[in-house]
Amino acid sequence: MSSDQLAPLVADLHLLTVLATTRSFTETARRLGLSKASASMRISELERAAGILLVRRTTRSVGLTEAGQQLVNDMLPAFGRISESYSAARDLAGTPRGRVRLTAPVALGRQVLAPCVAAFLRQFPDIQIELELTDRFVNLANEGFDLAIRHTNVVPETHVAWVLCETRAQLVASPQYLARRGVPLHPSELASHDCLMYLQSSPVGSWNFVRHSTPKTPAKGKRKTAPAGSERVGERMGVNVSGSLKANNSEVLRDALLAGLGIGLLPDFSLTADNAPGGPAPLVEVLPDWQVQGFFGDRIYALRPWSAQVPKAVQCLVEHLRQSFGQGRGALGDQPSHG
Repeated sequence: MSSDQLAPLVADLHLLTVLATTRSFTETARRLGLSKASASMRISELERAAGILLVRRTTRSVGLTEAGQQLVNDMLPAFGRISESYSAARDLAGTPRGRVRLTAPVALGRQVLAPCVAAFLRQFPDIQIELELTDRFVNLANEGFDLAIRHTNVVPETHVAWVLCETRAQLVASPQYLARRGVPLHPSELASHDCLMYLQSSPVGSWNFVRHSTPKTPAKGKRKTAPAGSERVGERMGVNVSGSLKANNSEVLRDALLAGLGIGLLPDFSLTADNAPGGPAPLVEVLPDWQVQGFFGDRIYALRPWSAQVPKAVQCLVEHLRQSFGQGRGALGDQPSHG
């Protein structure tokens, strides 16, 4: 087949590579701005032109035939190079432009990211952002996202990562709850408190602590803050906890804590100026000499699948987020880290 004959099929061949990734006509159509019927019809036309079945359709799934998979495997590197070349050429125009698909956790997106995005779009009017907030783990490459904001300790080896800021979990409660139930002075005491937890796969909730400072000498008449012999910096312990509420969203848990329902863990970005420990706050920190381990990552990252070139629109967004999140020069430096 000559290049002149192939040219009209290029868009349909690209559609096939997207379908190979999504395994869904609905998702493929959404990503390419088509109707589902149009996407299906174009694949059928491509099969007629090729003279062979490329896609195996059932009522429950979409898959590729051997011929379809071989064709996709051969085309993917070429389409990747075309995309990178086009992005590089567009970036030469000087003004960042184009669409950036961005995903982030719901609470982080609402509380921190949304204001940053609004300011960014005022600064770069030729860039369009599609922001999807979800607490599920998103496969960026398979779902066509350019960038993800995540708080984690581990960067996937196949991704490029920029540090946006440091973060940590804090154990907090309302003064009303603590006045009613008492202030725990050692993690072991949490077993007798109402503890509000994030939803986990394990039916038994467990919080793990490490002591990062020794308690001050208690005032006369006050009970000691820990059992004898256990006041060592670096001491670790786990506590099984239970309570009346579990949720997969920090905003829901924060509202329950403000209502005095118990003690709970919140990421520090959920502790806004109106309720941060030490502020004019209805929430106060519990067990300040101990740090909770393993619940949230210790950094917030911007992540994207590795590629030889990062589009200028994505670069501008990442730099804006680094400044907005207060990162400046992070522990990983000014250059992205390849996980």
